[in-house]
Amino acid sequence: MRILSWNVNGMRAAVRKGFLEWFHAEAPDVICLQEIKATPNDLTKEMADPDGYHAVWNPAQRKGYSGVAVLSKKKPREIHLGMGIKRFDVEGRIIRLEYKNFDLLNIYFPNGTSGPERLKYKMDFYDAFLDHCEALRKEGKKLVITGDVNTAHKAIDLKNPKSNEKNSGFLPEEKAWMDKFVSHGYIDTFREFCQEPDHYTWWSYRANVRKKNIGWRIDYFFVTEDLMSKVKESCIYPKVMGSDHCPIGLDIKT
Repeated sequence: MRILSWNVNGMRAAVRKGFLEWFHAEAPDVICLQEIKATPNDLTKEMADPDGYHAVWNPAQRKGYSGVAVLSKKKPREIHLGMGIKRFDVEGRIIRLEYKNFDLLNIYFPNGTSGPERLKYKMDFYDAFLDHCEALRKEGKKLVITGDVNTAHKAIDLKNPKSNEKNSGFLPEEKAWMDKFVSHGYIDTFREFCQEPDHYTWWSYRANVRKKNIGWRIDYFFVTEDLMSKVKESCIYPKVMGSDHCPIGLDIKT
């Protein structure tokens, strides 16, 4: 199964920039989308419910903000929206799909850059999400987790670690949570295949930043330890344009 994930930074804008042509050319088994900033009613039928795919949408209550979607060739056994916590679920941040051999979670984690309140919200979301995943594992679930985590885990995961130590996305408490998450047995699949620097998934829109590859790796595919042996590839597609993020991919044997 080939799964792609992409923070599109606005579904309507992405479609204008050629998303559908790219999507049909790639023809993944599943694509997880974050920051859709739209409801299905805002989109054409071709985007909202493409032929050959089961479409699942979880937009935020606030118009033009946040939201996630999944397009899947295979019909999932069950669909779950959110974590069951209203203050998080109103922002349309999680879709969980149950498949035969694992559950797939598509998440748009909060951004903490706008001030202390949002940073606290982000850290609260992180803690609630880990609890949510641990509860699923106690039920015997194997998990594939993907999305925009909005934190670079280690110095290798951003171009300028020193100058960003006081910025949300690379704060000590955010990195500490990533350490904790990984220590619970959630494997950062990309780093199992590539230990080299200069691989990023997000670049500022500022002039020439992407061209110079001054980026951050903040989009991930994690799997629980019991699935790692099934993962054949985990990769980044930095040349794909259309957003300030690029897509990432996972090939997993099912």
